[in-house]
Amino acid sequence: MNFSSFAEFVAMGTHGVYVWAAYGVSLAVLALNVTLPLLARRRYLRDEARRLRREEMK
Repeated sequence: MNFSSFAEFVAMGTHGVYVWAAYGVSLAVLALNVTLPLLARRRYLRDEARRLRREEMK
């Protein structure tokens, strides 16, 4: 991996689009693997709190 300039590094010869798209997709999947469970947990806790308040009012 010897590139003479940053532009050449980004272009990766003729494969730059595929390489950077693969990195982008991988990063998006990793971000979703972190974010979606956190959002689901927040939603679950909110729903449980709402259910408990409803039960206390009865």
